Amino acid sequence: MKKLRQETILDLIRKKDVETQEELAELLREDGFKVTQATVSRDIRELELTKVSASDGGQKYVQMAGGGPGMEDRYIRVLRDGFVSMEVAVNLLVLRTESGMAMAVAAALDNLSLPEVVGCIAGDDTIFVATRSEGNASALSERISGLLER
Repeated sequence: MKKLRQETILDLIRKKDVETQEELAELLREDGFKVTQATVSRDIRELELTKVSASDGGQKYVQMAGGGPGMEDRYIRVLRDGFVSMEVAVNLLVLRTESGMAMAVAAALDNLSLPEVVGCIAGDDTIFVATRSEGNASALSERISGLLER
């Protein structure tokens, strides 16, 4: 059942711009799946879905798993789409994002495998990026600024 549900999720997000977990849960229920928000959240995490900007200015889920050709450009696009500001706080880099984009931007940062990043914690519009030192946090800030300008 889980495999079929996750295949259905991938099919749904390919066909429609699904913006929220609640919307995805409702679409799954319409397809006959009995799901809770927690189940949908777990599926999103396991399928490595993230949000990107949709053509209508909203957001939509896409699968960004894997490291194939062109993935770095996609991760940078997610970073650009969600980025608002950043500030160094000792060995942390605090990034502000558009509302609802922090998880996607944090996943993009994780997948870019930046050497300064120890780990990320994301909320709705804020990410704490842990680095090993204050120097690493400053270097990461400069690296991200460079990626944003590419």
